[in-house]
Amino acid sequence: MTTTPDLRAAFTEVMAAVPTPVSVVTAMDGDRPHGTTVSAFTSLSLNPPMVLVSLDRNSALLKLIRARGRFGVNVLSGAQSTLARTFAGKGDAKFTSVSWHEQGGLPHITEATAWLSCTVDELVNGGDHVIVLGTVTRAESSGRTPLTYHARTYGTHTPHNHPVR
Repeated sequence: MTTTPDLRAAFTEVMAAVPTPVSVVTAMDGDRPHGTTVSAFTSLSLNPPMVLVSLDRNSALLKLIRARGRFGVNVLSGAQSTLARTFAGKGDAKFTSVSWHEQGGLPHITEATAWLSCTVDELVNGGDHVIVLGTVTRAESSGRTPLTYHARTYGTHTPHNHPVR
């Protein structure tokens, strides 16, 4: 099916209206960290704990994840919008001025809201992307407010007075 320019524009507008967490998916190549900002990240299963992330079919990070079979997910905090932009770009120098440490063989970005260590369970083709299904092997939460992306801007979630129970 060929996408018309009108449908593509309408779809882009609809998806801009959907708030998403801003996450950086990471992997190691020897002692060199790699990472990219993703907008498609979500939980998939509680038993076993699983997540899914979506990466461009031509992504160098995807090639590395295929080869290594592991990846990290760093959910950025509200103060890390600059990092989101850095990791959304191209190039091998994304980690140059980023505070991070290796944890369990994966890059963990300092001050992220949450961090997950995952093993690849399955790779699923999805248009111009590949959906990576990962089984979570470690999960950490810092309690920091997460960074979100909505209407083409970065921000944070503002809770209502009545929390969901």
